[in-house]
Amino acid sequence: MQFSARHTGFTLIEILVVLVVVGLLASLAIFTMGGSSQQRELENEVQELYLLMQTASEQAVLNNQELGLRLDEDGYQFVAFQDQSGDWKASGERLFRARSLPEWLTVTKFIESDIPRLASSEDRLLPDVVFFSSGETTPFELEFTIGRGSDYRHILASDGLSPMEWRKPGDDGSQE
Repeated sequence: MQFSARHTGFTLIEILVVLVVVGLLASLAIFTMGGSSQQRELENEVQELYLLMQTASEQAVLNNQELGLRLDEDGYQFVAFQDQSGDWKASGERLFRARSLPEWLTVTKFIESDIPRLASSEDRLLPDVVFFSSGETTPFELEFTIGRGSDYRHILASDGLSPMEWRKPGDDGSQE
């Protein structure tokens, strides 16, 4: 009696080896592409603020109203200048509501201090950055890092006349 049984297919061991290799490659790809979760979250926070600042700048021109960005230790808020009262008030638009920042995120402000600003009798809402109805802004540079002294930083900056730029880690600063 002769058996000529040819078994085709994969053994359980071969399937397990392939699954382990695919799992290792997938985890390597996730770590390589994504970076740390704090770095991704930092980029998301900066992107949200960048888009809101661009929108505020455009809204200031469209509505012929000065808008401002006020930065605190734990968050930021957009304010609007009230021509009638001469005060800065919290913006009533839902888009520009006050937002908080994660505890680990550090914001360092470099803002021109001798630039003329719209004064307010209530200095508690005086903005750090003003988006003028003329399309100009207060010259500024905002640096976002993970904690203090980190080399991983995102920078939002404007000279006041040029469009705002976002410099990401690894950029040489010549990006527009």
